[in-house]
Amino acid sequence: MNLIDLNANPSICILRLSAIGDVCHAVSTVQAIQRHYPKASITWIIGKIEYQLLQNLPGINFIIFDKAKGRRAYSELKHNLAQTKFDILLQMQLAFRANLAAFFIPAKIKLGFSKQRSKELHSLFVNRHIEQEKGFHVLDGFRDFARVIGVPDSEPSWDIPFGHSLMDWADKELPTSPYIVISPAASKAERDWLVERYAAIADYCHEKNLKVIITGSPSHREQTLAHKIVEATQTKVINLVGKTNLQQLLITLKQAQLVIAPDSGPAHMAVTQGTKVIGLYAHSNPKRTGPYLYQNLVADAYTTQASKQLNLTADSLDWGLRLKGNTLMHAISVEQVKALIDSALAS
Repeated sequence: MNLIDLNANPSICILRLSAIGDVCHAVSTVQAIQRHYPKASITWIIGKIEYQLLQNLPGINFIIFDKAKGRRAYSELKHNLAQTKFDILLQMQLAFRANLAAFFIPAKIKLGFSKQRSKELHSLFVNRHIEQEKGFHVLDGFRDFARVIGVPDSEPSWDIPFGHSLMDWADKELPTSPYIVISPAASKAERDWLVERYAAIADYCHEKNLKVIITGSPSHREQTLAHKIVEATQTKVINLVGKTNLQQLLITLKQAQLVIAPDSGPAHMAVTQGTKVIGLYAHSNPKRTGPYLYQNLVADAYTTQASKQLNLTADSLDWGLRLKGNTLMHAISVEQVKALIDSALAS
């Protein structure tokens, strides 16, 4: 890997706008850079929603890019950086929106993903590429950026501080007895597990003397999904869907014994807090987007179905391959998830 030499106090810009899970992955890389370059000046260009989660990170100057503003978001970015010149931009997002934002960031070096992974005109907006990727998981792909600027490999870690007001909220609103969190909604309905199976798992956890909290956003789809699950359970669950902000959700996940979720932001938020995660995967490769520290707890319907559809071995599946279909999640059984719960709680 060809390294880029930086001085002892470099000015570094991180461009990762979204989504929640991906910015959680990025935090471990950014904080590894901070440890290696303690005198570095670090600016992170981030999405409006994602900033709500990470705003308390120490030593980082955040600039919010609000995609809802359309063209004005780019002009504001240009204005905010008019008097700035970075030593390096780490362009850690392939989406065209992020690539276009990179055009307005003044930096001597603009480092992007490898040419093999480039898409959405990524190569047009960077002047250096990662040449030797080690990472298959998204988090490891971000760590490639740190490796290029000389940051040694280490175990990923996260430090996302909580304010005192958040602790007060948790004391008032969260159970004092052990509980598990079910975060049932993925980004698309087809990636959600089945209502009756979520309900069966909630009842199973209740049998193990664990309270059950359901979490999610205030969107109509997620509220409806949660309501259906609550109606299908035989026991009482705590429905916090639409009742927490992102930092309240984070502390809820932190204090849980276990989190059960499909490929979604809360699954990766829980990983940052050291909470075990049972991931429910049928549409995306858990080796790429699964809960990083808990790959042993993934209910993996993806690998078998992808291999069968494409007649390939698991190791031959393309890095970014996603499966489509409304019934793929049906391949994950209640008994499979119960066994993972038993394993997680036993260890």
